[in-house]
Amino acid sequence: MAAVSSEPKSSQELTAHRDEHDSDTWELYLQRKNLIQQFLRSSLSLRYLRKQQDKVHVLKRCSFYLEIQPKYVILADQNHGMHRTETLQLIDHQRLQRVRKVGKTQTQIQLLLLTELLEQLQQGWEELNFYADFCDMMTFFSQWDGIRQKLSKLTGFMETLLSLEYPGKICVKDNLLSHEHLMGIRPPSIRLSLSTKMPVVFDRKESFALKNWARLKWFTENQESRLEPCELTLKLLTIGLEVGISRTHQVTSNTRIVQNLKPGRSYEFTIRRSPKRTLVLEAWHDTIILTTCTTDDVQSSACTPEG
Repeated sequence: MAAVSSEPKSSQELTAHRDEHDSDTWELYLQRKNLIQQFLRSSLSLRYLRKQQDKVHVLKRCSFYLEIQPKYVILADQNHGMHRTETLQLIDHQRLQRVRKVGKTQTQIQLLLLTELLEQLQQGWEELNFYADFCDMMTFFSQWDGIRQKLSKLTGFMETLLSLEYPGKICVKDNLLSHEHLMGIRPPSIRLSLSTKMPVVFDRKESFALKNWARLKWFTENQESRLEPCELTLKLLTIGLEVGISRTHQVTSNTRIVQNLKPGRSYEFTIRRSPKRTLVLEAWHDTIILTTCTTDDVQSSACTPEG
């Protein structure tokens, strides 16, 4: 049997072994570092964060409504004839109000969660970027378990964020229809969900004021082809003891000429969608301030918007 040497390894062997160990450690460090950098370049990139922030910013300015399905039901009249009726007209008013409150609460919670998730993702990006670009190798390895947990948590946040970007369903236990309209017919199954409409925004390049009138133009951010009724409100911003005025116009177009304004005065204009029975939440509306020209401003074709 060959004898096993008990003599210590030479210094060259020890050096080679240490170099090999250091090389493996360095390679593992680079692999893990590259994993984080790849995650920050693809999944959780700055471009992705900006895109999600823009989506949530627009969502916070949207109007939220109840979506009722089916929109119409077939009911019998007193002569046993059948006719088509809008479902909304059959819903009990008090029950509808309760559902609107539920929808409003659900929407507000959803927007708060989206804001919180975005903050968590932004903070997570900063932490991972520090580990990948500024942290030394020893600290990196000592924090690796926490880094892996952070990667998993951020991935879950991104999935949750995606699911919350669209309004969800509303669960209703009680029947919403008024029994007096059913005439003994079995109540149809009604499904409720939340829908959004994009914000109405003033066109600041096309809106201006002259001496005693102003032209307002607005649009929706997704350029809706079908114009819906809107409310245009003007308010005179008072100077000193001057009494302010306020009036509202119902409009169905995307432009309006407002007459009978005072020269040299500032007016605040507000545009919003006309309220509906199914409106759940409208937390934002667009406002612009225009100042009419004075008699000394005859050479100026229009007065510049202030906001």
